[in-house]
Amino acid sequence: MKALQRAFAPLQRRIMLMVGRAVLELVNDASKMQSAQVSLLEDELRDNVERFQNYGFTSVPEAGAEGVALSVQGDRDHVILVAVDDRRYRKLGMLPGEVAVYTKWGDFIHLKEDEIVVQHATKIRLVAPTTEVGGDLLVHGNVTADGDVADQGGAKTMAGMRTVFNGHTQPVSAGTAQAPSGGM
Repeated sequence: MKALQRAFAPLQRRIMLMVGRAVLELVNDASKMQSAQVSLLEDELRDNVERFQNYGFTSVPEAGAEGVALSVQGDRDHVILVAVDDRRYRKLGMLPGEVAVYTKWGDFIHLKEDEIVVQHATKIRLVAPTTEVGGDLLVHGNVTADGDVADQGGAKTMAGMRTVFNGHTQPVSAGTAQAPSGGM
């Protein structure tokens, strides 16, 4: 029996060390597959650990974030990181079915049952050749446009209204018609 236990001891160690908790120390985001330095067991530091992320989503977690490390075939020299979370910044109080993307600064995109909440401390920037809004648009604050503003399917524009206004004259009861005193 002891001989059998000795024979299986290396296999048993490899199996026990296949899955573990990891604490991020450093992240390298310069390569196609992000890599990290992680602490595993006490005094066990691993460098160049590949961090697998879900397709379409990427992040650079800070030192101190926690993850799940897998040792491929039980080999502690071939560790990969498959999930990372950071309890210091995670958005709390969500309901079942809701999803959020968040940062350490408190910014988030929160997908809820009846609305999508996008919150940022200073500015939200949408960059696209065309941004389309279906439904009503309610703005609490000023609207500034670098280009022209059009309505009625583009038939009427602010620039067109200015041209008409600035070029018209007002009849007067006695005298010559006069243009507006100031341009629009």
